[in-house]
Amino acid sequence: MKTIPFLPLLAACALAACGPAQSPQSPSESAASAPAAAADDPFAPNPPPGMTLAWSDEFDADGRPDPANWTYETGYVRNHEAQWYRPESAEVRDGCLVITAEHHAQPLPNPSRNAFGNWFGGDSRPIEYTSACLITKGLHSFQYGRIEARIKAPLMEGSWPAFWTLGVSENWPSCGEIDIFEYYRGTVLANFCWAGEGGMWTAEWSTVKTRIEQYTQDDPEWADKFHVYAMDWDENRIALSVDGRVVNDSSIENVRNARFRSVANPFHQPHYLLVNLALGGDSGGDVTKMPFPVRMYVDYVRVYRKSE
Repeated sequence: MKTIPFLPLLAACALAACGPAQSPQSPSESAASAPAAAADDPFAPNPPPGMTLAWSDEFDADGRPDPANWTYETGYVRNHEAQWYRPESAEVRDGCLVITAEHHAQPLPNPSRNAFGNWFGGDSRPIEYTSACLITKGLHSFQYGRIEARIKAPLMEGSWPAFWTLGVSENWPSCGEIDIFEYYRGTVLANFCWAGEGGMWTAEWSTVKTRIEQYTQDDPEWADKFHVYAMDWDENRIALSVDGRVVNDSSIENVRNARFRSVANPFHQPHYLLVNLALGGDSGGDVTKMPFPVRMYVDYVRVYRKSE
């Protein structure tokens, strides 16, 4: 998720959140250090060996997401995306965080339409599409450990869902970005980036892209199921996995920002979490044929750390 400026609900969530975890379908050869499922509840927190649960949101209380855990991005934020982010597009129902993306046949008023602003706040387009981006910035940040979420996202043309992190210091890309899960245009991505040589917004990327067909060839319904997207992170490596199978395992020991004020290696600092359902924009594709409303379900978000 680049940051360069620029079926009733109840039944669907309840049914989708109850089944066993999906079997790995990733083509990678190595397995992540995913914890085994608990015997009585396959979705209960279950720390990997040598780790303890440091923080989680299980989304157990219906209503608005817990304000002690999440705040929101608002407006047109990045990548020329089609959606206007707003808190109202996120709710908790039956054990899931539900982000709903909608198309408004009658565009909503844009508060900044007649205002002069920067790239982030001065986009004057009418609000035709809405969705939500939840973030832990200013509330919770984490450095090293295992970060995971169980997600069912709309994997279709026009959709750009993501579960990712940004460093707490420096501007993008010097802050560092880790895309634990990202999807657009038929591709599931596992990425991270930092400031590269070149212009102000030039990033150096470690990227692995997997075509959705590599998952669906063994399970035609793969795209319609929940999957566990995780990161195992220490001072030496970042390993990103899908359903316990590593798809990107890369060294971070020698990462160095080409431009920075105080943080040379952005993966040696705390990061905060983001979960969002973006639409269109620079990478998401054509939104005009999407079957709105579309929803992204998050069963849980968990952070494990090494035991003291």
